[in-house]
Amino acid sequence: MAEIAAQPLVMECEGWDAYRLIDSGAGRKWEAFGPYSFIRPEPQAMWQPRLSEWPADGEFVPGSDEDGGGRWVFDREPPEEGWELAWNEVRFTAQPTPFRHLQFFPDMAPVWDWMRERLAGRGDAETMNMFGYTGLGSLALSQHGRVTHVDASKKSVAQARENAALSGMEDRPIRWLVDDAAKFAAREVRRERRYDGIILDPPKFGRGPKNETWRLEEGLPDLIGDCAQLLDAESRFLFLTVYAVRMSSLALAGLLKEKLSHLPGTIEYGDLAVREDGEGGRLLPTAIFARWSNP
Repeated sequence: MAEIAAQPLVMECEGWDAYRLIDSGAGRKWEAFGPYSFIRPEPQAMWQPRLSEWPADGEFVPGSDEDGGGRWVFDREPPEEGWELAWNEVRFTAQPTPFRHLQFFPDMAPVWDWMRERLAGRGDAETMNMFGYTGLGSLALSQHGRVTHVDASKKSVAQARENAALSGMEDRPIRWLVDDAAKFAAREVRRERRYDGIILDPPKFGRGPKNETWRLEEGLPDLIGDCAQLLDAESRFLFLTVYAVRMSSLALAGLLKEKLSHLPGTIEYGDLAVREDGEGGRLLPTAIFARWSNP
């Protein structure tokens, strides 16, 4: 039976050539995405900024609601088609979106490393990336075998395919599926499929390609239950991240322990965080996670 670790962990992104957290504070953060830098809202940056000025190329100004509305204001307009960045051998396009993101989540970089470590030496693994967005996690996993990439957004899956082509990975064995993640997982259970690893990054609220409604607190237990049935004693990992919710990572760990009770291994939990530039740079938390691994 999988056991929960005694203490929480922090998975830390220290930045790389394509991404740096320059400064944060007063509810905002200043980040560099290759040659461009932007200011975005960040409620968890409750301290004061270290720097007196933030000469950014643009800023996302949030709306008055809590649902992520707002608009971008640019001092230096970035290319409308975006610009190329890279994480290791994975190349991708960054571009400001109406949802304040830039078509990738840099705090996931240590997660991609961790998954690869679990699959070290494997070239025949079967993995699945649910709510896979623009595909960076899928491309990172593809060096270890076949990947099933699932996202309800046709636009996101199209961008994921473009990132694969940009990386020279269009011939990798990746299934690009526009589908409702929860319904797809349930069908995979009925097909008696199995996977060596599964990563999930479910939103707080969303809609499927046929206008299916997803609410995290309601849908997550059954989804994790289905994912648990797609894993066995030879599987290597399950990784779950959750953003922007009033929930503890310990609650996620408890859910994994219940649903994965038939498997050996260890369940760990904690925060994803990004380290600011410079000596003594602060850690900015971005998400909570729970993960199961089987050595």
